[in-house]
Amino acid sequence: MKKITKKTYLDWYENMLFWRKFEDKLAQVYIQQKVRGFLHLYNGQEAVLAGALHAMDLSKDKMITAYRNHVQPIGMGVDPRRVMAELYGKATGTSQGLGGSMHIFAPKNGFYGGHGIVGGQIPLGAGLAFADKFFDRNAVTITYMGDGATRQGALHETFNLAMLWNLPVVFCVENNGYAMGTSVARTANHTDIYKLGLGYEMPCKAIDGMKPEIVAKEMDEAIERARSGGGPTFLEIRTYRFRGHSMSDAQHYRTKEEVEAKKDEDPIKYVLDHIYKNKWASAKEIAAIDSRVKDLVAECEKFAEDSPYPEKNVMYDVVYEQEDYPFLSHKL
Repeated sequence: MKKITKKTYLDWYENMLFWRKFEDKLAQVYIQQKVRGFLHLYNGQEAVLAGALHAMDLSKDKMITAYRNHVQPIGMGVDPRRVMAELYGKATGTSQGLGGSMHIFAPKNGFYGGHGIVGGQIPLGAGLAFADKFFDRNAVTITYMGDGATRQGALHETFNLAMLWNLPVVFCVENNGYAMGTSVARTANHTDIYKLGLGYEMPCKAIDGMKPEIVAKEMDEAIERARSGGGPTFLEIRTYRFRGHSMSDAQHYRTKEEVEAKKDEDPIKYVLDHIYKNKWASAKEIAAIDSRVKDLVAECEKFAEDSPYPEKNVMYDVVYEQEDYPFLSHKL
């Protein structure tokens, strides 16, 4: 695994803080109705992504996830201005403004969505890994899902084939405790989700998802196993979301006291405390990072605000590959 150094922690702090502030801005403009539809925020889960990115080879590895998918493409190298523009529904967005919040897509950066169907990305992640194996690309696909998606039949079918074909894939459930508003304890007769891998003899374990260095270590082991021909791994990454399932979630299923208590484990605070403890940065240097993050968020907002909406014909042009598709009739 790449060494985890002073620079690693400083980068983690700046990236994770940016992801948090980026989504805080999205929450603000959502209330102003500048972002429409659903909005699922990642606040509290940033260490999962930060640790994974440290272990990945971004020149060839891929990532696919569900609809809580705004910061992952940014971590994979997508211009954050384009991500915010996509949420605004603007033509400069990652999908020309047609995908919106739940369908960020940037294959040139190895990011394959953003999927609105619960669990729909699980077999697709195995498919990406199958293609990599078939073409001998020596690449690994990280396939994320929420705890609710692990109750989908598609997961079991995918696990079976992934093990049968020895695919280079790492399945990761971001277990934030609640499938929308239903606790893990109410969805099955066990709470150790990782044990689902045992039925397929798939290497599996539960790990702490609030500390990026732990995620990095475990992800590195799983990625190297997949890359060296050892097959899939299933990781239950135990994390917590500080906001509701979506912006429309009243959160009646959990108490404010529970959320506040969990904020003591805030991964951004954890990384910052680690930096200060090791005297890797002064308060002035941290303030400079905070200022850069604030400026970049403002730049993303301005870019999205100033960008044009897509032309109406774009909505039709991207549906069919064949330009003279038979039976196609529309009025613009």
